[in-house]
Amino acid sequence: MPTVLVVEDDHQLRDVVARVLREEGLTVMTAADGHAALAAATPETNAIILDIGLPDADGRDVCLALRTRGVGAPVLFLTARDAVHERLAGFAAGGDDYLTKPFHIPELLARLRVLLRRNESSPPSTRSGLVLDPAQHALTHEGASAPLSPTEFRLLAALLGHPGEVVRRRELLRAGWPDGAIVHENTLDQYVARVRRKLVQVDAPDRVETVRGVGYRVVSS
Repeated sequence: MPTVLVVEDDHQLRDVVARVLREEGLTVMTAADGHAALAAATPETNAIILDIGLPDADGRDVCLALRTRGVGAPVLFLTARDAVHERLAGFAAGGDDYLTKPFHIPELLARLRVLLRRNESSPPSTRSGLVLDPAQHALTHEGASAPLSPTEFRLLAALLGHPGEVVRRRELLRAGWPDGAIVHENTLDQYVARVRRKLVQVDAPDRVETVRGVGYRVVSS
């Protein structure tokens, strides 16, 4: 049966959702924070229900980190935030759907079924040895660690989530900055340069390559 990971720090809500999903015949794993979610999710996980307001990390950063680790399962965000820019930020982080609290269980089940049916593509490849930690906002590789600003974290996650693929400039701008932010043309290039330095700092096996006039991609050194 499909495996669903429920990440929610409200233990009552987490238990209710888990019980209902098990009654539907699904295999359910649970986590109360971002650290536990990263430990529990695997490339074989079929879907993730992920609260944005976790105690140790923003759920969107957890989603970004999962994508870089090869977890391609569709993500249904749960949140009390209903503004348009919040939804857009969730989608930019790699989320697939968005459900506002409080919600009705039948709607949750309906949205989850759609995501499970949609989950037929292969997950992205895992970047060997590289780990993004959303709780610490850091990049680690074989014991070495480099701190990341929130923008650096989101840009690097967007690039690592599509290994070998060109990520267009407009997609990186959406991933790195909130909707409506005024970002000068060379600001993205400056941040990519900072990301490159962080990869060198941890002696990462990958580098960021410029595709002129299009965007950037991560390739093996």
